[in-house]
Amino acid sequence: MSKTREILTFWRAATVALLAAFVAPDAVFAAASDWSRTDVSQVRLIAARAATDGSAEIRAGLQFQLEPGWKIYWRSPGDSGLPPIPDFSQSENVADVAMRWPAPQRFFEAAELETIGYLDETVFPLTIQVERPGEAVSVHTTLDYQACEQVCIPFSTELRLDIPAGDATPTGFAQLIERFEERVPRDAGLSGIEILSAGLVGSPPAQFVEVSVKSPAPFGGGEMFVEAPDQFRIPASEANLAANGTRLTLRAPIEARADRDLVGEPITITVVSGDRSFEIPIAAVAANQGTEAASAVPLLFMLLVALLGGLILNLMPCVLPVLSLKILGAIGHGGGERRHVTKSFVAAAAGIVVSFLVLAVAAVAVKLAGGAVGWGIQFQQPLFLVFLVIVLSLFAYNLFGLYEVGLPGWLGDIGLRAGSEAESKGGMLGHFVTGAFATLLATPCSAPFLGTAVGFALSRGPVEIFAIFAALGIGMASPYLAVAAFPGLATRLPKPGRWMLWLRAIMGLALAGTAIWLITVLAAQSGPVAALAVASLMILIAPLIWLARSGPARRRIGVSAIVLLAGATFAAPVLLETQPTANASSDGGVTADVEWQPFDLAVLDAALSDGKVVFVDVTADWCVTCKVNKRLVLDDAVVRERLMEPDVVCLRADWTRPSNDIAAYLASFDRYGIPFNAVYGPSARDGLVLPELLNADSVLSALDTAG
Repeated sequence: MSKTREILTFWRAATVALLAAFVAPDAVFAAASDWSRTDVSQVRLIAARAATDGSAEIRAGLQFQLEPGWKIYWRSPGDSGLPPIPDFSQSENVADVAMRWPAPQRFFEAAELETIGYLDETVFPLTIQVERPGEAVSVHTTLDYQACEQVCIPFSTELRLDIPAGDATPTGFAQLIERFEERVPRDAGLSGIEILSAGLVGSPPAQFVEVSVKSPAPFGGGEMFVEAPDQFRIPASEANLAANGTRLTLRAPIEARADRDLVGEPITITVVSGDRSFEIPIAAVAANQGTEAASAVPLLFMLLVALLGGLILNLMPCVLPVLSLKILGAIGHGGGERRHVTKSFVAAAAGIVVSFLVLAVAAVAVKLAGGAVGWGIQFQQPLFLVFLVIVLSLFAYNLFGLYEVGLPGWLGDIGLRAGSEAESKGGMLGHFVTGAFATLLATPCSAPFLGTAVGFALSRGPVEIFAIFAALGIGMASPYLAVAAFPGLATRLPKPGRWMLWLRAIMGLALAGTAIWLITVLAAQSGPVAALAVASLMILIAPLIWLARSGPARRRIGVSAIVLLAGATFAAPVLLETQPTANASSDGGVTADVEWQPFDLAVLDAALSDGKVVFVDVTADWCVTCKVNKRLVLDDAVVRERLMEPDVVCLRADWTRPSNDIAAYLASFDRYGIPFNAVYGPSARDGLVLPELLNADSVLSALDTAG
């Protein structure tokens, strides 16, 4: 040992002695055994309490300190080495001693050998079971271990720690033991980790162990240690991060001695990612074995969930803007033919189902391209908002009586004569597009059961996506199909008359209000200048429509001007994009006296470390259900008062514009739509997910449970 190191060792020993003399001599000396020293290592027993305190269980530790470059080994040391082997059989008043192993690291040695173990300082946490609580305990161990650098040196020593009876106070070693206890890998479920798959891929000699896991908090890379029978060697794994780091896949090759197959053998997989570690004990089976059979029942169940979610979607506030088209369409059949009623409502149902299938095609395409998928994310695109504003404005102008058949016939045939006599007598394409339009306006809503079904679909493959989206479409179209099956529900309604002019005007106002709402969403995405330009162009289009119905000559001019104006409207968000307007309801400002902070996983982790409760609200300006939840629940006086308490941290994630971080956070819960709310706390570190439609009781209960 060098002279400098001898001096450092002397001063360290002197410091401990000084503390022992002036602070708590009895506690310090009683809390640790003497060091067993060698030239490259020293080891001792330490205790978290200075006396037994009448407890049946005592926390202790086996503390190693190593010279730089020297290491000791994990319980599965790899290609060489031996782990520490303690023998506590000579202890007094000790029924059992359980030793736990902190997460190790891998070392790459010469000749392509790999070993697993620890450098510098390590404490192996011990749990001592007292045979006769209330009496003194003497922990005696014979310890064999190996310390290695370029060469390995075996050591054998004896350690003795006496813990007297009496009232106990924590020792200076309590925090050290606790720090290493936190490094001991836990069961994956207790660590908030969801195991997506764990098993074997391929067959000998090209066989691999593969594990895929996900977590709400992103992984910082990862390493996998596989403990298998001696006939198998499993070297370092390769890590692959996806979904913004929240999904981790690890794969390690299996080198079988005597060309054996690992299938059927018991193995333990330990995953280490930064400060997090967890264990997955499994019987080795193929990673995809039984997947099809196991997934058949959930798929059938999810199809029923999707049907119910689609049906409930008809009652959500997002669909209310097209209620006018539904009502006018139904009234238009008053006194009409049953056959025509059946055909028109089947056409509307077909429009809904086909639209859901188109959404499925888009979801599959985006997912295969590696993009973020989600329910309603098309509302994050300014051009899509402009398209809806144009269509809603044209529908509204039609209901206001600004035109009936004055526009080209093809335009009238696609549903611009909503509720008119001409529509009620023909134009099945008009009914089809009305159903499709209802689907488009429904997508910013997440109804009960719908979020579960969409999350199941988007986390799986194309087959599941198409099946679930088709079921959602059939569920939403079921009221139309019911009228088609019983057309008397529509033909018995009063015949259209002058009273319908007032009803048309009221419904037109509803559509105009929806267009104005979408323009405010556009302002949050492209800025107020672009939104004002779109609104102005939509107002300007009204006199042009009037011009187009003034005669054949003016019709050509008016229609040409309308087309040019529509093109200018689409260009406005691109050419006039500015800084979006601040929105206190979703950008982390102060709303209703509750201080909302911008969503950040680092802030979430820090709050949990401080023992606080965290309420997460994922919202967007285009999410109508989010607005309803805020107005009726989050702004409720009792809920607001609870959210304002000092032990509660409120985080708001604004998904009005695209955000990969928010999309990844939602995907970590298998959720791909909003609203989404979760509550974290000391008793719910993995988050309690709340229903799509909030109520005060569910929010308050989750806050209490998490805290």
